[in-house]
Amino acid sequence: MPALARSPPLLKRQGGIPGRRWTLNPVRGTPFATDSFRGLSLVPKPLRKAVLPVAGLGTRFLPATKQLAKEMLPVVDKPLIQYAVEEARAAGIEQFCFVTGRGKTMLVDQFDVAYELERTLVERNKQKELAMLQAQALPPGSIISTRQQVPLGLGHAIWCARAFIGDDPFAILLPDDLMLCEVSCTKQLAEAYEATGGNVVAIEEVPMEHVSRYGVIAPGATRGNLVEVTGLVEKPPAEKAPSNLTVIGRYVLMPEVIGHLSKMEKGAGGEIQLTDSMAKLIGSQPFHGVRYEGRRFDCGDKAGYLEAQVAFALAREDMAPAMQKILKKYA
Repeated sequence: MPALARSPPLLKRQGGIPGRRWTLNPVRGTPFATDSFRGLSLVPKPLRKAVLPVAGLGTRFLPATKQLAKEMLPVVDKPLIQYAVEEARAAGIEQFCFVTGRGKTMLVDQFDVAYELERTLVERNKQKELAMLQAQALPPGSIISTRQQVPLGLGHAIWCARAFIGDDPFAILLPDDLMLCEVSCTKQLAEAYEATGGNVVAIEEVPMEHVSRYGVIAPGATRGNLVEVTGLVEKPPAEKAPSNLTVIGRYVLMPEVIGHLSKMEKGAGGEIQLTDSMAKLIGSQPFHGVRYEGRRFDCGDKAGYLEAQVAFALAREDMAPAMQKILKKYA
């Protein structure tokens, strides 16, 4: 296991204190909190961009994904990609980059205007359905897509979005991880970013025998649901894992990670791992994990996908009674 780098001390959260100001690190351009600049009204760079890596083939769901992008698989009546976009929009995200592969144009089409469909709904006086479609539409220019021609890992997928990211902080959402939260999981991360001015990842505890499936953090000081990250390692064996706190598919990262990804260094599985490049930010930028409030469903797994159907149906007033009756039949 690689040596675990130490991170700088936790920044003190002082939300709500009058006169608090933010400024920009003149060296790295990353925001940090300070109370010493009375006349300034600078704020941390707003989090407005999100990257969604969606180039995977979805082989675990064949034959369903032979022609259908796995991110278009529905949970109740909404595709996974739409859940992810709506979660991000609830956090104030305005610009999206889909890192796609061949045959996945339908992911962008999902958020386009369907003129023929809307006209039909108008003619049939289906106002409820029409309003729903119009509410999910994004402003023109909100979504771009880029291709990951070769599947070289998550880190490579994020590097493919480098032109979109530029010099801005950005969120990453993996649609396979479907979140059921009262407060959008990405919004929880965005709030932590605003408080710390650095990199933030969503974390959760897993049994030690499962840590080899995830990126794992070495935890430092803990305050509430915020955990200092002093090290990161990708898919370690249980006996070498620094903890059982694992990173799930929600991130807010600083643009400097792209410089590390551009070196194309291969890690676990012979792929370009995002975790390895994130680890190199530790010690030069604030880095924290957030114990998010809510539930995650691994919809890249058939059992997790089926559980999500049940949980999301039970969470809806219009579906809960029917789902409860169905479950009783199989109890």
